[in-house]
Amino acid sequence: MISHAFPISYVEPVFRPPSEAHSLILPVTNGCSWNKCTFCEMYTAPQKKFRARDEAEVLEEIRRCGEQLIVQRVFLADGDAMVLPTRRLLGILEAIAEHMPTVERVTSYCLPRNLKRKSTEELRELREAGLAMLYVGAESGDDEVLERVNKGETFDSTADALLKAGEAGLKRSVMILNGLGGAALSEQHAINSARLMNLTQPEFVSTLVVSFPQGMDRYRAQFPDFEPLDQMGLFREIQLFLERLELKDTVFRSDHASNYLVLKGVLGADKPRMMEQVKRAIEQPERAGLRPEWMRAL
Repeated sequence: MISHAFPISYVEPVFRPPSEAHSLILPVTNGCSWNKCTFCEMYTAPQKKFRARDEAEVLEEIRRCGEQLIVQRVFLADGDAMVLPTRRLLGILEAIAEHMPTVERVTSYCLPRNLKRKSTEELRELREAGLAMLYVGAESGDDEVLERVNKGETFDSTADALLKAGEAGLKRSVMILNGLGGAALSEQHAINSARLMNLTQPEFVSTLVVSFPQGMDRYRAQFPDFEPLDQMGLFREIQLFLERLELKDTVFRSDHASNYLVLKGVLGADKPRMMEQVKRAIEQPERAGLRPEWMRAL
């Protein structure tokens, strides 16, 4: 007998990348195993304290989804499903393949430190079992910025993870936070973030604007001299970032709700056009088609 209740139990709030809007969100962990980044408010609620979900419960939910839903894409939640042992991840992927044969791709958030514990061969096994892409919040390629925001990563640790995932054949979608270094560290944040992308050549790069819906007290506790960039400062930082990028075939998106200026294209083919868009936003903002403030609610 098929139950009419939704087959997955969620602990709110639930987060996913914008491009996973039509995916089935399958939580295999709760919260984030690091959860110390001062800019991130996603998993700060008490009920989001990190834990790995019960293996049998996850597998049963996959079975019930197969009975009730037709699914093409699955996103493994919460903040870093890849912290799970490879054995457990393989079991989840195999269950998805068995019970939801219409699924075409499976994706997950991933902290760079998660991949330090996994070999390239393990990542290949996961890819062959159905894992297609990892969303990696690099945030910055600058070690000083990363230290100031308590990311727990460095340029080298992030680069190693991205290169290992690429070698295993996994697609990588990397996020950089525009404005993360504030006014003082803006230039080095842009230059070193571009350097990280040039070294690793990810398939997808996106930029989001750092924001503080709950205020900046938590952020300034570790970064006391942080001064947020104004709109023009954000545009100049993106201009420098794009200028320094030397990507061969990377899809670039700066269209998240946090961005004033929407940029979309493939780098490097569309780099001149996007550079011109940023230039217009700086020199003639009234003609740049900027997103109004009221549309940037997150």
